[in-house]
Amino acid sequence: MSESGDGINELPTNGKVSKATFAGGCFWCMEPAFDGIPGVLSTQVGYTGGHTPNPTYDQVCSGMTGHAEAIELTFDPMKISYRKLLDIFWHNIDPTMRDQQFCDEGTQYRTAIFFHGPEQEKEARGSLVELDKTKPFKEPIVTEIVPASTFYPAEDYHQQYCRTHKIAYGMYRVSCGRDYRLRQLWGEAAGTHA
Repeated sequence: MSESGDGINELPTNGKVSKATFAGGCFWCMEPAFDGIPGVLSTQVGYTGGHTPNPTYDQVCSGMTGHAEAIELTFDPMKISYRKLLDIFWHNIDPTMRDQQFCDEGTQYRTAIFFHGPEQEKEARGSLVELDKTKPFKEPIVTEIVPASTFYPAEDYHQQYCRTHKIAYGMYRVSCGRDYRLRQLWGEAAGTHA
């Protein structure tokens, strides 16, 4: 599990932590969106939403396991709300693409909110309704909102890939067109922590 920010886990203010799980295409690109956010205690990339136990990266990439590349956050709900995490998530994905994000195609790159319990489901569905009314683009939103299932952490070399392989990650992110498309969709709000 990767620690957020400067590598030091913050202590939760009331001793309670919550989890949030999002799929936003390539999981390498989702960690930077949440790392360093006050209240986000840790981030971990992995696989969820599929039917094969303990899948490997190669198996998930085949598209045969049903899993999505995803990020699991541990957060302090006294410092950051789940609704705020949803807002960060939306502004870091293209919610108009089904089974694809930017240059990556396949069901493993679908976008999804995997909710943990009825309160998160209510918040997720509410954020979708609100976004549908205020979105700055015309295309329909196809992001799934589904119950969380078993989350399998990805292999160690995928964790914090954006930091451990800065050059390769930077080249991938640019060549995949992620930031360009995010700006098209969200304007100045693209990729924001706001």
